[in-house]
Amino acid sequence: MAGGTEKRVWSRIDWLFALLVLFLLGASVFILSTASLNVIESDPYHYVRSQCIWIGTGLVLMALTAAIDYRHWQKLVWPLYAVNILLLALVFLLGSEANGATRWIYITSTQGLQPSEFAKILLILSFAGFLAKREGRLRRARDFVLPFLFVLPPALLVFKQPDLGTALVFAAIFIGMMLVAGAQPWKFTAIILGGFALVVLALFLHLATDLPEPLDKLAGLPLPFEDYQIKRLTSFIDPAGDISADAYHVVQSIWAIGSGGLWGKGYRGGTQGQYDFLPARHTDFIFSIVGEEFGFIGASLLLFTFCLLLLRMIHIAAGSSDLYGTLVISGVISMLLFQIFENVGMVSGIMPITGIPLPFITSGGSSMWATMIGAGLVLSVSGRRERPMFDPD
Repeated sequence: MAGGTEKRVWSRIDWLFALLVLFLLGASVFILSTASLNVIESDPYHYVRSQCIWIGTGLVLMALTAAIDYRHWQKLVWPLYAVNILLLALVFLLGSEANGATRWIYITSTQGLQPSEFAKILLILSFAGFLAKREGRLRRARDFVLPFLFVLPPALLVFKQPDLGTALVFAAIFIGMMLVAGAQPWKFTAIILGGFALVVLALFLHLATDLPEPLDKLAGLPLPFEDYQIKRLTSFIDPAGDISADAYHVVQSIWAIGSGGLWGKGYRGGTQGQYDFLPARHTDFIFSIVGEEFGFIGASLLLFTFCLLLLRMIHIAAGSSDLYGTLVISGVISMLLFQIFENVGMVSGIMPITGIPLPFITSGGSSMWATMIGAGLVLSVSGRRERPMFDPD
């Protein structure tokens, strides 16, 4: 019986989604083979080999996650939440500091894990169970308080590392899952926009030096951000007039993407990337290499694939047999959508620099593993669709 059930599960797996994931993984290796060519001159294919290892092990994690009935996680809301808090707290006890931030726990002298990446998945699984129990009870503004308090502790622990980018991903997951869970759209959107306006106002007052009375007393308003974080949040406004390193990255990235034109300069034919003008080209700024070497057509193809992937995930979420499955996928969608939007916007000079990786593409182990586990959760839900909550057609 169990074997028959598993066969039915695998026969219902959304293979189109799986094929789109495999296409993106193949694109990652191909793009990295040019983006990382000169990063380590003595070992040009170091990052390609590493990425192949992360992809291979990530596929195993995706398959294992897909094989586990996602509904089991709903029974473990608070244990998952506790593990998440513990994992993030361990960073401050066992983590290593680099560039003023403590984000990594090193397993060996060269290899480490970034707990905040896995914290995103743990948050999605636990928050989905938390919201599923509140179905139909998110209509009033005060109903938003407990869900906010649920997400706040892990978000603050990530922010404290400091890792502003991942903290913003937490916010995106919170907003997306709340809306899918049934939060009253107008009230919830008004609160979110009000909070965003307050953040913008606080940044303005922090940076202001000459304000009329009585607002002059608010000039230089202290904020719980490091100086480099504020620079990252504001350097995109006028990168050409900013001499900071982050602004330099943005300018080089814009030049790289713009110089690609329609068809690009060709594989390994770029100048900004191949001649080392563009920093972090194999990690945060890898999309710049796509724009420079493969042009508007190549960049559009990659973005089109991401769109197909997200649309397929929406289709699977709509066909879930329960609210928990729909919420889990909505969390993964929110995570991926924000990361794609922020990364592409960041390298294009229209969004702040936050260090968020491009899902499935950027070189890195923790990010790849977390993303592949998220893909496995989507496949787990797709393989167990019986009586859809919504009609996907």
